[in-house]
Amino acid sequence: QVQLVESGGGLVHTGDSLKLSCASSGRTFSNYAMGWFRQAPGKGRTFVASIDSNGGTTYYADSVKGRFTISRDNAKNTVYLQMNSLKPEDTAVYYCATPRRPYRMRQSDFDYWGQGTQVTVSS
Repeated sequence: QVQLVESGGGLVHTGDSLKLSCASSGRTFSNYAMGWFRQAPGKGRTFVASIDSNGGTTYYADSVKGRFTISRDNAKNTVYLQMNSLKPEDTAVYYCATPRRPYRMRQSDFDYWGQGTQVTVSS
């Protein structure tokens, strides 16, 4: 059974940085892409960033390009989201996700989800 546990959320001010972590267990981590999504209050869940199984390919939403960086440590079964220059519009619950099938990476492929971690950016 795949388990994803996020951590690192919190309350910060505009311009601050925050690093989220997501620990995965239950299968061979290095075979699967990982992603981050977020859900702002009153809105649907949207794509933030994704990374392929070996960390060589990454994708970002336009709204976070140049400010957020996704990375992974396959030895630690963990994916990270470094968030810099945070803005109030980044306020959301951030979810870690992974596909059911290995080596898949389309946004629609992400089937397993963590419980989410709250990020609040005050102005």
